[in-house]
Amino acid sequence: MLKEATSINRYNLEPEEVIASLNSSPNGLSQQEAQRRLAQLGPNELLEKKKISPWAIFLEQFKSFLIIILLVAVALSAILGEAVDAIVIFVIILFACGLGFLQEYKAERAMEALKKMAAPLASVLRDDEVTEVPARELVPGDVIFLRTGDRVPADARLLEAVNLKTDEASLTGESVPAEKTGDPLEGEVNVSDRRNMVFMGTAAVYGRGTAIVTATGMATEFGKIAAMLQEVNVEKTPLQINLDRMGKYITVGALSLCFALAGIGVLRGHEILEMFIWGVAFAVAAVPEALPAVVTISLALGVRRMVKRHALIRKLPAVETLGCTTFICSDKTGTLTQDQMTVRRIYAGGRLIDVSGVGYEPGGEFHYNGKAIELEQNIALKQLLVAGACCSDTSLVSTDGIWGIKGDPTEGALVVAAAKASLWQKELCALYPRIGEIPFSSETKRMTTVHQTPEGRIAYSKGAPEVILSSCSHILRNGRETELTGEDRNNILSVAQEMADDALRVLGVVYKRLPDTAGATEAVEQEMVFIGLVGMIDPPRNEVKEAVKVCDQAGIKSVMITGDHKLTAVAIAKELGILKEGMAVTGVELDNMSDEEFGTLVEKIEVYARVSPAHKLRVIEALTKKGHVAAMTGDGVNDAPALKKADIGVAMGIAGTDVTKEAADIILTDDNFASIVAAVEEGRGIFVNIKKYLVFLLSCNLGEILLMATAILFGPLLGLPAGVIPLIAVQILYVNLATDGLPAIALTVDPPDPHVMKQKPRPRHQTIFTAPVLRYLAGAGIWTAFVSLGAFWWALKSGKDLSEAQTICFVALILTQFFNAFNCRSLEHSLFKIGVAANKWLLVAVAWECIMLALVVYLPFLQGPFRTYALSLSDWVITILLASTIFIAAEIYKLIGSFLKPGRSASIQ
Repeated sequence: MLKEATSINRYNLEPEEVIASLNSSPNGLSQQEAQRRLAQLGPNELLEKKKISPWAIFLEQFKSFLIIILLVAVALSAILGEAVDAIVIFVIILFACGLGFLQEYKAERAMEALKKMAAPLASVLRDDEVTEVPARELVPGDVIFLRTGDRVPADARLLEAVNLKTDEASLTGESVPAEKTGDPLEGEVNVSDRRNMVFMGTAAVYGRGTAIVTATGMATEFGKIAAMLQEVNVEKTPLQINLDRMGKYITVGALSLCFALAGIGVLRGHEILEMFIWGVAFAVAAVPEALPAVVTISLALGVRRMVKRHALIRKLPAVETLGCTTFICSDKTGTLTQDQMTVRRIYAGGRLIDVSGVGYEPGGEFHYNGKAIELEQNIALKQLLVAGACCSDTSLVSTDGIWGIKGDPTEGALVVAAAKASLWQKELCALYPRIGEIPFSSETKRMTTVHQTPEGRIAYSKGAPEVILSSCSHILRNGRETELTGEDRNNILSVAQEMADDALRVLGVVYKRLPDTAGATEAVEQEMVFIGLVGMIDPPRNEVKEAVKVCDQAGIKSVMITGDHKLTAVAIAKELGILKEGMAVTGVELDNMSDEEFGTLVEKIEVYARVSPAHKLRVIEALTKKGHVAAMTGDGVNDAPALKKADIGVAMGIAGTDVTKEAADIILTDDNFASIVAAVEEGRGIFVNIKKYLVFLLSCNLGEILLMATAILFGPLLGLPAGVIPLIAVQILYVNLATDGLPAIALTVDPPDPHVMKQKPRPRHQTIFTAPVLRYLAGAGIWTAFVSLGAFWWALKSGKDLSEAQTICFVALILTQFFNAFNCRSLEHSLFKIGVAANKWLLVAVAWECIMLALVVYLPFLQGPFRTYALSLSDWVITILLASTIFIAAEIYKLIGSFLKPGRSASIQ
């Protein structure tokens, strides 16, 4: 029987013990035993839960309460012969449900992308013979071989590692390839520190190795990520929660009131059929059937704007959710940093030299005490740059004007540093051809190359400072080789430690002049001449620091979550302004915290280092429990479960893996953290505009309901003739069409508030109906009803017949709502302050609807169906004056509010 991986840490065992624990042998498994284990344990592939059929996903869209009510409205409209209304509402339903279906269907593809990262073939030892088998047929106990360029087919314990390095960035977040060894490790070790293990989905980038498979399929680290992806439950966004709740309340309330009023109308003497038709028409007008379409259109337009700002939206509701984000949890490598190792500091000739420029772009200068250094004046610096470039196997390349490297990032940093001094590696290699080398190994921790120069043979070596320094007898000082004293050694090690404390990766660089007959033997690595130290780091992106400041102003906390070392993470976080007064913890420290303890600290922690995918998921879950809206950014496979769990998952479009992109809500096309800030700004603006639409729509609907309710319930008390109603069914439907249509949509494209990023995020569960909104809804609704009913009463008292009075009420109601549309652009600031013509689409929409209203009033073939009457000029003047009072009243209300609470934002809060 195989011992369970959970009961033993095979990275703690000697190679022989690992083989024994897997009931295998150094010669691998027999083909027969491999087949038996394959039948017992299953294939080495990622399994998926049963997929939801496309039809099931599509039908799920129709479970929304608002959608169900709209379907009922379609049926009633069709029964009553209102074919146009039925068709329009049904198209709206299909539009909203279709978009929802497409987004959810795409989201189900995350597992397919994860599967593609598995290796198709594996080199395995079976029956004492090396053979190629499909990776899905590997089983625990198989002995496999890895070479440079191979993708690791399963999790395995290394038996032998010859200069082996693997790229584990997609799994652990490490920007530098992991150096591997076959030696056992001590104690409990994080995935990112298991130097004698290789993992499915990662790749060998240097050297070779032999390993024994310890886990396959869903038992691998990749498999655990796949399981987490499947187990993550996606919660509804704040917008979806708000709209569902609001839709239920409005619909139930409106339907109940409408049919109650229809019943009262019957008791007051109206015919049953007449009031039934009126009740249905009024219900259709009162229920916001355009809400799903307007919200979808608003989000879609926001998506178009965000594409121009390098953010690609995969799930529409995510646009709005961004607007209430309180935490952005960001992976470090490639998101906050360049993912391009860069030399920052050089110690040569007794001087500490700063190097400018970031990434692989060969542009920058060398400064000492703030002044540029001439290379010819510093022999040690030039010698160090030449040695670093020559003693590297990595090359600098330019593709379509974009600089990059082929090979190891650490060596790439040395090659780029030399290029900044116009010391191009290709020219140096031609001038000083390499004739021998001693490759880097995890045991020696150094690499040495031998070159033929015009002055004779020379050896260059680079590696860990303490190792390099121990092989030196001299130092290059003031252009001369002098003896290396004990004081020199202490000074050098002290400088190396200072660099390390600043989170720089430090290398020592040395040389030795050789006889013409000398070769690449261990003797060349003795009595060498110390040139200097090189300190490098994966630098922060230039624009991220400013983006973090903007987030601080907007009340959004930026948090770094990385698989990198704590020292490096803290240094980068401090430089970016992420780590201020908060805490920095490691994955091990996180494991030692109970859920209760972590819950009390999660809002104070600003940096998480050496973490696993499970840790990232735990952080997101803890923040969510605290009521925060959390966004998670990242590019590696290790980020995928947390991206899917987060309220907003943000993937990198360039460096991001397909798995991460499929799990994300938003993809940044420029891999720029700063683009998230732009997305948040758009998200906030979009929600404010949706809110403007809702305030306009509901205040109009409330005005209509109060108008009809007052006339039916209190008509006789107000002096209205018995059995008279201000509007007939078709007029109510037209009012609904005129106000819920173009003017409402125009409000969703209102220009954004320039100060939107200086406001704090709204609470996650804050309803759309805040106190200012409720006050305005009540005031605008009552005023609309008062103006419309007043116009109706005035017309009847002026001796006009019922048709004329209803026409005046009809026109007054529509015009009042048009003035109200301009009020709703801001509930706090005067229209003249935010710009009357700032929203040109609203001007066009109102102008168009006014033309359509005039046609309904004056064209004879429309006067019949709508029961309208051609108004006189005086009728128009009085009606317009009455309608404009809602605008005047709102301006006075805003003016008083500005004195009471100065400096408030122009957005609807």
